[in-house]
Amino acid sequence: MKKFLALLLSLAMVLTLAACGGTTEAPATTAAPAGTDAPAATEAPKAESKYPSYFDGMDDLIAAAQADGELTVYGSCEEEYLAAACQHFQELFGIKVNYQRLSTGEVQAKIEEENGNPSGDVWFGGTTDPYNVCASKGLLEKYDAKNASHLLSDMYKDADGQWYGIYKGILGFMVNTDELNRLNLEKPADWQDLLKPEYKGLIWLSNYNTAGTAKLVINTMIQKYGHDEGIQYLVDLDKNIEVYTKSGSGPSKNVGTGECVIGIGFLHDGITQIVDNGYTNVELIIPSSGTSFEVGATAIFKGAAHENAAKLWIEYALSPECVNLAADNGSYQFLCIDNATQPEVAMQFGLDPDNVMDYDFEDAKQNIGTYIEEVMKALNAGGADTGEDRFKTA
Repeated sequence: MKKFLALLLSLAMVLTLAACGGTTEAPATTAAPAGTDAPAATEAPKAESKYPSYFDGMDDLIAAAQADGELTVYGSCEEEYLAAACQHFQELFGIKVNYQRLSTGEVQAKIEEENGNPSGDVWFGGTTDPYNVCASKGLLEKYDAKNASHLLSDMYKDADGQWYGIYKGILGFMVNTDELNRLNLEKPADWQDLLKPEYKGLIWLSNYNTAGTAKLVINTMIQKYGHDEGIQYLVDLDKNIEVYTKSGSGPSKNVGTGECVIGIGFLHDGITQIVDNGYTNVELIIPSSGTSFEVGATAIFKGAAHENAAKLWIEYALSPECVNLAADNGSYQFLCIDNATQPEVAMQFGLDPDNVMDYDFEDAKQNIGTYIEEVMKALNAGGADTGEDRFKTA
């Protein structure tokens, strides 16, 4: 019995020592369940941009443009559209905009004379033929525009980034149907019809020396008929032309009144006369054997004093913020970017942006200066009146 009690006492002591002795370990950390991450830190919400999404990622450019403080635009589109585009840019970015409406020929002559020290910063609107002449002389600045990614085709930009297309206009005829009926004449259906003697003194075209539209006509005839035949066509056409206006839109503005019976120019200018000015006696004709088209462009002048504001203008011009203003201000050209709203009225008048001949922009770029000289020389050799009373410069 004593042995049994001693054994129990010894066992109790061992258990007590085991419970009280030894080192006490800190509790093990409980592992998070598999696949469970600690909560991520919440990022502060980004400040909402005060500018439309077309200018996302351009904060540095916008700030630099605003530091420039102002911008001077030479516009060769119609003045209503030019004014609206400039006003909206100024309101959008807080940059003062000065603008002047000049024909493409006048802009070309101005920046050629200024030769790298331009009084303007950007060119807006007007066909690319004069732009190409200036680009070949190093008078336009290269710029890799972010919004150019929205262009419908590479044909709507210069390969070196010296100009970008903003609209496309179809070349054709505008006629005053009242006057044709009064004279008991049929409407011309194609280019060759314009050579008929019954149209003598009834046709208006713009001046080859001052208007991009007329330069496009030269290139179109040479590309359509060949070099010599194209120049001869223009010499023959001259016999029926009453006046060559300074601006490409000059003929269209005089068709409704009857002063001009048949005008050669861009058909969107004719739509303006019908839709905005109410001339129901104006009819548009797309030449049956095919026609060409203009690409209206925008560019930065080499040596522009407000370079960053000029770059921002290019981005703006390649956005719906700018080009969607065209139809609201009487300009119904087809637009060159994929996120713009095309003018439905142009299609209602039967215009199709794809129903045009292939136009060789490179040939036009390299040779238009020579072609103008050759045409004027041929006209003079044929005894044509090439004085300023007929070839208007004002």
